[in-house]
Amino acid sequence: MMESREIEQLRTWIDECAPGRMVFFGGAGVSTESGIPDFRSPDGLYAQKYGDVPPEEMISRTYFDRHPQQFFEFYFDRMIARDAEPNRAHRKLAQLEQAGVCSAVITQNIDGLHQKAGSNVVWELHGSVLRNYCMTCGAPYDLDAIMRLREQAEDGIPRCEQCGGIVKPDVVLYEEGLDGHVLEESVKAIRRADLLVIAGTSLAVYPAAGLIDYFSGNHLAIINLSPTPRDRYADLCVQAKVGDVFDW
Repeated sequence: MMESREIEQLRTWIDECAPGRMVFFGGAGVSTESGIPDFRSPDGLYAQKYGDVPPEEMISRTYFDRHPQQFFEFYFDRMIARDAEPNRAHRKLAQLEQAGVCSAVITQNIDGLHQKAGSNVVWELHGSVLRNYCMTCGAPYDLDAIMRLREQAEDGIPRCEQCGGIVKPDVVLYEEGLDGHVLEESVKAIRRADLLVIAGTSLAVYPAAGLIDYFSGNHLAIINLSPTPRDRYADLCVQAKVGDVFDW
């Protein structure tokens, strides 16, 4: 079976990779096995109906500023998965880091599952639902705290206990720029890599998708259930679930 040969080839590259020279770059497809929907598949977040406003618009900075009540209703209903647990891919990547093979995980996900699985070097391009901060005074709040603030608010908008400002999740909304430090460290990691494994992402969201342009190592592998615009640049394309590929 061709797919099995491709998976075996990737595992051979990982086994033969020099210490610390593998980098993993993942998207929403990495967490679907943990029960978190992706964005662009037929069953993904963008295909779901949520009132009259498209989900893409609801997670924009403009919508957040103009309609915070509706934003938080959507956000807590569709983008928080408190019970989600790391899956096979998360756990294997943590093992590869502990074994000195994988030097960094770069993720477009905001669920914190890589860290929960045990990975330490994780660059979160789009932030994390686990971190929140007051937009006025900067006071930090974890996920439990912001959920409690929301429950206490009559209008469902979490507000700071210290100054009353709106508490915003530390996630990158549409129209917002990526964190400069995270972006810089992600570029450094990719530039140093001999093996870059890209998984579970359509490579359609920039500037994150453009990070692969900094790779000049030996092997570029793309794991995705559907073709991506960058498949022609890859040394290996695997059409499979990410968890299946990292289950060994």
